[in-house]
Amino acid sequence: MEFIDYYAVLGLKKNAPAADIKKAYRKMARKYHPDVNPNDAEAERKFKQVNEANEVLSDSEKRKKYDKYGKDWQHAEEFEKARKTRSTGDRFGGYTYSSGTSDDFSDFFESMFGGGFRGQGRPTQFRGQDYNAELQLDLMAAYTTHKQTLTINGKNIRITIPAGIEDGQTIKINGHGGPGMNGGPNGDLYITFSISNKTAFKREGANLYKTIEVPLTTAILGGKITIETLSGKVKLTVKPETQNGAKVKLKGKGFPKYKQEGQYGDLFITYQVKIPSKLTMEQKQLFEELKQTNL
Repeated sequence: MEFIDYYAVLGLKKNAPAADIKKAYRKMARKYHPDVNPNDAEAERKFKQVNEANEVLSDSEKRKKYDKYGKDWQHAEEFEKARKTRSTGDRFGGYTYSSGTSDDFSDFFESMFGGGFRGQGRPTQFRGQDYNAELQLDLMAAYTTHKQTLTINGKNIRITIPAGIEDGQTIKINGHGGPGMNGGPNGDLYITFSISNKTAFKREGANLYKTIEVPLTTAILGGKITIETLSGKVKLTVKPETQNGAKVKLKGKGFPKYKQEGQYGDLFITYQVKIPSKLTMEQKQLFEELKQTNL
């Protein structure tokens, strides 16, 4: 995986305080956000880098490891464990690690990546780095199970996206992260979904919510109306004397339930009674007559 200088991504120096990291992240995230830069592949790439940089530098423990080990920061614990093992190597292989100089430190890394520890039978294996990616979908794409091809570090990966995937949900693709070292296993790929919703529906889990206008006469006298759902048009019967804000539930007309084939949430409709405007003289007269009945 290509090394990315997270400090440079956020335009900061290595000794930047946490408050500056937070401020820089917000500024850069706004600058490169997909909503501000639609269909801009370069802005999308930088937006992902900005989020990746913030994920590491805003966490004090991750930042400490990154400052010390750079691109290999995720292997920090393994490096420390291997270093400790090597420091007592005279008991096992006749080699004692002497700390204190940068040459010793470089030699330590070289032995891990260049053929293993001196005095030991085989090189130490290290698991590859995990990759993180963000995939953007619109609500209708998340409504159906479909396949999509992603390009990660120049490699095409075809995945199946189950219907009902949630905004912010992360799935793991085993073995599609960075390559292992010295024969170690590959890392994994973690994909986080960002789902945009430009529809009239509000989604909460598998349930959907929508407000629709009902003519005043229909709300008073009752009648039939046709509404749009994500699965098509549906006819509803409005009961006489329906009040403004009244709610009805359409069972099974909501969003698919994640990895539950054929199972759907419900659709909740809120009626908003529409008050007529631009009345004719005749219509006004009718309302005047109705007013006399003290309704």
